[in-house]
Amino acid sequence: MKTFFDTNVLVYASQADPKGTVARALLAEGGVVSVQVLNEFVSVSRRKLRRAWPEIETAVGFFLSLLPTPVPLTMETHLAARRLASSHQISFYDALIVAAAIQAGCGRLLSEDLQNGFQLKGLRIENPFLP
Repeated sequence: MKTFFDTNVLVYASQADPKGTVARALLAEGGVVSVQVLNEFVSVSRRKLRRAWPEIETAVGFFLSLLPTPVPLTMETHLAARRLASSHQISFYDALIVAAAIQAGCGRLLSEDLQNGFQLKGLRIENPFLP
């Protein structure tokens, strides 16, 4: 089963703490991210974590070495996300992640932002950081 990673998994993977260890182990198993996830990672790294550009470039390079083919952000993804957000009462940006995971044919989405155990169109949401 293919795994899709939400932004928070990448953010934790770039940190030296127990969640970082879990996140790096999960990423090492392989899976999929989207261009949106990479964009959000860069934004969080600069704005919230105040990381320097070379550090961000290194982290993104690491992610791309493990997850080499990010799902593009397309009009199809946008339209699917609007439908998901409307019908399932989730935020638009979370719906974009869900839509990309479904389009990539993933069976699970690892995220701590969405309801653990929620299933949608063959995709199961899992929070890998729960005890």
